[in-house]
Amino acid sequence: MQRKNAKKTPPLHAPHVRFGIVVSRYNSEVTKPMLDGALAALRAAGVRGSQTTVIYVPGSYEIPYGCLKLIEKKCKALVALGCIIKGQTEHDRHIASAVSNGIMELMLEHRVPIAFGVLTTNNLAQARARSRGANNKGIEAARAAIEMAAF
Repeated sequence: MQRKNAKKTPPLHAPHVRFGIVVSRYNSEVTKPMLDGALAALRAAGVRGSQTTVIYVPGSYEIPYGCLKLIEKKCKALVALGCIIKGQTEHDRHIASAVSNGIMELMLEHRVPIAFGVLTTNNLAQARARSRGANNKGIEAARAAIEMAAF
């Protein structure tokens, strides 16, 4: 759901910033369109392909470690993309908590912004709806990373 009261973001332009994207291969039918959206948002902000490093990890649980590797490569801002879909147990809650806490710890410890593009949905239909078109959370996460890179 789009935030109706959110203020407009400033014009996004980051032609000289090095970005990193960590994307989960698990649920790739959702994460691939999010990655495509994130890359398009970076290009729209003037970021050249050579300034963006994309790494793939097996699942969302491994995203924080992927982020650490990109921090070590001196990326100025990161985008974390994954998809955790509720199952029959509470496994999804444990994974989502570990991923979000891991990303937050990395941001604060290393002082590198990491935009949170990890979907946590009840079903695949919800995940698909948030990975395509105007609701593509990959685009939203990339724009957040671009804005935070200016700090």
